[in-house]
Amino acid sequence: MSEESRVHLSRSAPAAYEALAAFSKTAGQLAREAGIDPRMAEIVQIHVSQRNGCAYCVRVHVDRAVKVGLDADTIAQIPTWRESGVFSERERAALELAESFVYIHDGGVSDEVYDRVGGVLAEEEYVALSWLLVSINAFNRVAIAGRYPVPARDGHA
Repeated sequence: MSEESRVHLSRSAPAAYEALAAFSKTAGQLAREAGIDPRMAEIVQIHVSQRNGCAYCVRVHVDRAVKVGLDADTIAQIPTWRESGVFSERERAALELAESFVYIHDGGVSDEVYDRVGGVLAEEEYVALSWLLVSINAFNRVAIAGRYPVPARDGHA
C-alpha cells in the first residue's frame, strides 16, 4: 500500500479525531490549572514524540515550544536530558514520568519513578501531567499509524 492510499484516520473518522482533540484540550486545561507551565508541557510532548518516533508530532510541538520561548539549545538537549544541565528539577521529574508513559508496557510507572516524581510534583500536577502524556501518546499513534508526512520546510533540503 502506498502512503498516498493509506487511510488517514483523522479524515476518515473526523468525529473520533475531534473527540481526541477535545480530550487533548481538556488535558491541556488541566495542566495549566495545575501549574504545569507551557515550557514543561512542550518539553515533555516533544520528548514523548521523539521516543515514540513521531516526526509529525515532534514538528508540531517544537513549533509550539518556540512560540512559548524555548530556544534551540534547550530543544536540542531534550533527548539527553539526564546529562544536560538546562532543565529544572521539575522538568527532569516530568521527563522521567514521560518516559514511563512511553514505555508503559514495561511494567507501568515504577514505584521508584512514582516516588521520585511525587517528591517533586504535587499530586494535582502529577495527575494533570499524566493526562497530558496520555494525550500525546494517543496523538503519536494516530500520526505514526497514518504515516503523517513531515516534508522539508521551504528553503531546507
